[in-house]
Amino acid sequence: MTADAGTTRDEREPAMLDQQVFGDNPTEVRDTDHYTREYVGGLVDKWDELIDWSKRYETEGRFFTEQLRARSARTVLDVATGTGFHSVRLLEEGFDTVSADGSPQMLARAFRNGFDYGGHVLRVVNADWRWLNRDVHGEFDAIICLGNSFTHLFSEHDRRKALAEFYAKLRYDGVLIIDQRNYDALLDGESSNSHTYYYCGAQVAAEPDHVDQGLARYKYTFPDESEYFLNMYPLRKNYMRGLLRDVGFQRLETFGDFQASYADSEPDFFIHVAEKLYREEDELDPVDE
Repeated sequence: MTADAGTTRDEREPAMLDQQVFGDNPTEVRDTDHYTREYVGGLVDKWDELIDWSKRYETEGRFFTEQLRARSARTVLDVATGTGFHSVRLLEEGFDTVSADGSPQMLARAFRNGFDYGGHVLRVVNADWRWLNRDVHGEFDAIICLGNSFTHLFSEHDRRKALAEFYAKLRYDGVLIIDQRNYDALLDGESSNSHTYYYCGAQVAAEPDHVDQGLARYKYTFPDESEYFLNMYPLRKNYMRGLLRDVGFQRLETFGDFQASYADSEPDFFIHVAEKLYREEDELDPVDE
């Protein structure tokens, strides 16, 4: 972005941080790098109204901690920290957790939330997934990428690069837990859009504003009538599963709203649990059609 004559970066920064910038035609914004201009100060300040930590805690139960403990995970990298809900919960459960996010404003909020919810001091790293191994040091038993965050990647090139970075960051027997909206139901006109499990804030509306095969644009309306938007790529479930297999994950299980059994149109979210541990060919699950 070019600076206006006579202004400095510091003078311009507040407007860039507080207001979303989508241009004249918001549905043309299909660029991975745009997410940093979507999570602006106003939306970050209201994000926990959308999540509702206490209700989210109840609805997801112990699903993620049980998945991690079942695989003897101890060190966890939360690559989509957001305002810190899962990082804080993992710390409370005794996991050695590092919190990364591409939005510095989200990380600042997460750091404050960590202290407010239990006096935790989060180890935060501002990192882009495409260069994760450059910015985050060490290996981890597990990586979590939650909150539909992966759908901010708009090109297959970026998706494959990010997954390769996740794979490389894991120990030889590590696990990746990654989720997504049920975009199959949305694209096929079967979405219930109930927000029962993930976005639990009763006073916040989260509704699709525009949907096509390459864009799911959501509008978030808060009690003070403020509106914010997020542009995301509508990943189909089996396409995502194929990417995980292509990058090298050996065993893959997909849950629907934390349940192993479900009709494909029912869940609001799919959760993929992908194991890196090498398996013989006859031990592998059948590949989806």
